[in-house]
Amino acid sequence: MAAADSTSPTSHRRIRLTPFVKGSVGLHLGAGIATLAAPHLWPWAVGGLVADHALLAFGGLWPRSQWYGSNWMHLPDVPAARSAISLTFDDGPDPAVTPQVLDMLDAASMKATFFCIGTRVIEHAALAREIVQRGHALENHSHRHVHTFSVSGPRAMRREIVGAQQIIADITGVRPRCFRAPAGLRNPFLDPLLQQLDLQLVSWTRRGFDTRERDPARVSARLLNGLASRDILLLHDGHAARTAEGRPVVLDVLPTLLDAVRRAQLKPLLLRELL
Repeated sequence: MAAADSTSPTSHRRIRLTPFVKGSVGLHLGAGIATLAAPHLWPWAVGGLVADHALLAFGGLWPRSQWYGSNWMHLPDVPAARSAISLTFDDGPDPAVTPQVLDMLDAASMKATFFCIGTRVIEHAALAREIVQRGHALENHSHRHVHTFSVSGPRAMRREIVGAQQIIADITGVRPRCFRAPAGLRNPFLDPLLQQLDLQLVSWTRRGFDTRERDPARVSARLLNGLASRDILLLHDGHAARTAEGRPVVLDVLPTLLDAVRRAQLKPLLLRELL
């Protein structure tokens, strides 16, 4: 299925910068002007720039920060979300795990958002289409999920995002509306790109660390402790850790989680429903 508007670039729209980014740009300009006007001030200028870059790095290493731009840590505070949560799964699709996750969700009559890697969508195209056909959402988690994403320049970032955007749209017929950065890490170049592509950055409210934690009870506790409306929960159908018995931990966590969501009378919504 082809989607002609798969990347939906909107380069004509005005890019909105946060006060933090504007301040950083202003500091760089001011340091340059001050150094030219008064060369003896260069140590102060360099010191200011070093401090600024340290803050920039911290903002990129803090997945839930909003220093660079819009970043959903919770569902928007709108009436539709006030008794809702969002279930999200990263790093798939995985033919050994994703079909079982889909069956569990169907049995509970709940929907989820899958942040998928472009190369995996190519490898498992039929499974990617099945995710959408079964009423779930398939969103953008970059093309290759490289660990250097957060230190990439704008061109490299754009290739990763647009590559996955094109692949997902062509294979499923549905253009992604949301983006989650690999490991949630990023830099100031990301938000302008997402604005141009009309993509919403999404992080999470709570996560179970189910790519490294092998005990389902601990993963469940992290996800359920303080569970409340507007929470965005992060799990993994790809790169899932294995229990001592060799079973993907997410498959042991999900029944407990879905039951808790049902008992709390919370409705899982797709992220794109709130855009």
